[in-house]
Amino acid sequence: MKTIQMTIDDKLLEDVDKLTAQLETTRSAFVRSALQAAIKKHRIREAERKYIESYTKQPQQPEEYEIDEVARDWGDDW
Repeated sequence: MKTIQMTIDDKLLEDVDKLTAQLETTRSAFVRSALQAAIKKHRIREAERKYIESYTKQPQQPEEYEIDEVARDWGDDW
């Protein structure tokens, strides 16, 4: 694990310290968790953006939902 140094404003540090005390964790563990959550959130948003972009470029066509008659036949003689 690497050690890093960062600048943080006083109010934010105060809030972090209060929360880490409530959660019974350390600043480092809290910041690691927050960074992991931010990265995960970013990756999800990026995947959603790509999904939307792909369907915008090539939308689904109604015939993609159609099922032929053979596939619909469940073998029931009504």
